[in-house]
Amino acid sequence: MSDPVPLCDVWRGDFLESRHRGHVVIAHVDDGPLATWGDAAAIVLPRSSSKMLQALPLVESGAADAAGLTTENLALACASHTGAAIHTDRVTAWLGALGLTEADLRCGPQMPEDPEAHRHCYCGGHAPGQVHNNCSGKHTGFLTLARHLGAGPEYIEADHPVQVAVRDAFEDMTGAPSPGWAIDGCSAPNFTTSVAGLATAMARLAGARGTGDARDRAGHRLIAAMVAHPDLIAGEGRACTDLMRAMGGRAAIKTGAEGVFVAIIPERRIGVALKIADGTTRAAECAIAAILVAFGVLDPLHPATRKRLDAPILNRRGIDAGRITTAPAFAKDLRRL
Repeated sequence: MSDPVPLCDVWRGDFLESRHRGHVVIAHVDDGPLATWGDAAAIVLPRSSSKMLQALPLVESGAADAAGLTTENLALACASHTGAAIHTDRVTAWLGALGLTEADLRCGPQMPEDPEAHRHCYCGGHAPGQVHNNCSGKHTGFLTLARHLGAGPEYIEADHPVQVAVRDAFEDMTGAPSPGWAIDGCSAPNFTTSVAGLATAMARLAGARGTGDARDRAGHRLIAAMVAHPDLIAGEGRACTDLMRAMGGRAAIKTGAEGVFVAIIPERRIGVALKIADGTTRAAECAIAAILVAFGVLDPLHPATRKRLDAPILNRRGIDAGRITTAPAFAKDLRRL
């Protein structure tokens, strides 16, 4: 078992103020792991980075087609959105098409992160609803699958047919039985896997060509929907949206809580999984941006990249006080990819 290794450094002036350590695995769909930092066998909760895997049964079962879902619906099923109108309006319409309402969701209410939606709730005295929950698209996908399977309304129970199907897909894609699960922020089960298992699953999504079995076709459709609608996957100013826009459809990426990030690079048939040991988002965004730059799918000079990789730390007067960048050994290794 290996310890986490330095991945991201935070400098203030000439002083190394913070260092974030973690685990990274880069895997190829055919060749397996190509590079590892830290402990590939470390067991992690992928949190929202696994939403594409959770959405596979929605598509491969035929539920998505039976319900007439669009690529926007499929993107929302994979999303951790900010609760902006472009997200909540679509989730509400999707629920309505199923003959359901917000009350059928089991994700719980969440104050939206989108500034305009936040002001509407906070200043207008409107309580946030479940459609504002960043996982409301995923949950509406669960409801769609539950309806298709003729299953009951408590779709977040671990033994519900929806979650049984999710676990089966998750274990197949990661290549190993899940060691366990915990309750996610949205109340659904979140199944654990190793960092290598998560990278393997992302590599399999990267290798999906839409011409194979039902799982291959489902994975291909979900990744195509993500890159077609980066605004629905997260929201304005968020890393997933900004970086996918910057890459122009060459890769799909997805964040997860507590410092998890994954990437799917179809042109290289490569999947990436990383976990920052201390759970810090800024380090996960810096590391994933560095990896995407190393594989040539992200411009290092693009503003979305510079916001996260070798990014300036500005104080309250706008003075450049430091940098957030990759740790030297990690940066050197990436240059060899």
